[in-house]
Amino acid sequence: MISRRLVRLGVAMESGSRPSLGQVILLGTSSMVTAVLYSIYRQKAQVAQELKGAKKIHLGEDLKGILSEAPGKCVPYAVIEGAVRSVKETLNSQFVENCKGVIQRLSLQEHKMVWNRTTHLWNDYSKIIHQRTNTVPFDLVPHEDGVAVSVRVLKPLDSVDLGLETVYEKFHPSVQSFTDAIGHYISGERPKGIQETEEMLKVGATLTGIGELVLDNNAVRLQPPKQGMQYYLSSQDFDSLLHRQESSVRLWKILVLVFGFATCATLFFILRKQYLHRQERLRQQQLQEEFLEHEAQLLSQASPEDRESLKSACVVCLSNFKSCVFLECGHVCSCRQCYLA
Repeated sequence: MISRRLVRLGVAMESGSRPSLGQVILLGTSSMVTAVLYSIYRQKAQVAQELKGAKKIHLGEDLKGILSEAPGKCVPYAVIEGAVRSVKETLNSQFVENCKGVIQRLSLQEHKMVWNRTTHLWNDYSKIIHQRTNTVPFDLVPHEDGVAVSVRVLKPLDSVDLGLETVYEKFHPSVQSFTDAIGHYISGERPKGIQETEEMLKVGATLTGIGELVLDNNAVRLQPPKQGMQYYLSSQDFDSLLHRQESSVRLWKILVLVFGFATCATLFFILRKQYLHRQERLRQQQLQEEFLEHEAQLLSQASPEDRESLKSACVVCLSNFKSCVFLECGHVCSCRQCYLA
């Protein structure tokens, strides 16, 4: 019967009228993650584009002439490569003989196992407990002998890619008694040891500098660039540095596409569900209109006695008398058999 189908459709429409809380959370989370990934991707892409636009300048006799002809005697973002040379004194390694440099970084890193109460597994954990960095003024000079030109490097610790070489590394394992082991097991932290590391930028090492190149009082300086561009002092050559940055851009782009596709798929699923819900509602309205027309037709063709019986008949089967009261509304509109159905 048409009216019985209407009852069933009404129940289905009530259950699927709105997106579930899980769908809303999934859509919001995926949208937020996609937005964050896209922001990181744009930053990486901008850095790669700035690197491509950096001007390569040869460290030679014509360097000062190039800078003197530049606007303001400055190249805002330049690439220059040379060998490291100390200005006055050098730094000696604390652990390696005859190892001299201009930047020295000493680090102590603690390693331990930490119990994860969620996964019920022991996870590796490490943190820097002490770090000290020493620097002395240094220049970049040509690899060729007899070229009297140098570039003073300013603020090297502001570089995002400081090309330090690890010259010493030693792991000191922790010594534990049986009582200490039991206590650490109960506390959820098991120390493994301390790793001691010394990194240095050696004298004579090849360094690629990317930053602002300035000619000031017949002296050439390489310093952090303005306008938010990144400062590099890398042990890699420029092509390798650019390739690494472009690979990072491609990786973030793939992540954006994956999460963006997941967001679009979730949105499509929710919209499709809403569209089907709307179609079902229109279909229900059509069935209601057909039912009302059919009921009006029966009333018009029935005798006065039959009309009274039709008014008290079940609206579903139109044969049995109404006998069930619906709560909370209090309507009496169906028989027991149709109610149970």
